[in-house]
Amino acid sequence: MATNVQLDAKLVTEALRLGKQRSKRALIEAALREYVERRKQAEIIGIFGQIDYDESYDYKTLRKQRRAA
Repeated sequence: MATNVQLDAKLVTEALRLGKQRSKRALIEAALREYVERRKQAEIIGIFGQIDYDESYDYKTLRKQRRAA
């Protein structure tokens, strides 16, 4: 997707140096990936404490039962 944007030259230069990308395109793609990952992480963090777990659940026992079957 072709998009034209005006970016702060100093910010781009610093980001290129820190991220060690060779091109502005690679830099922007890396930044977008990081942005998406952080947003996904924030969503996951948001559900902490909202999921009820069965305290009697024992995954080790279930594994042993599956292996024995």
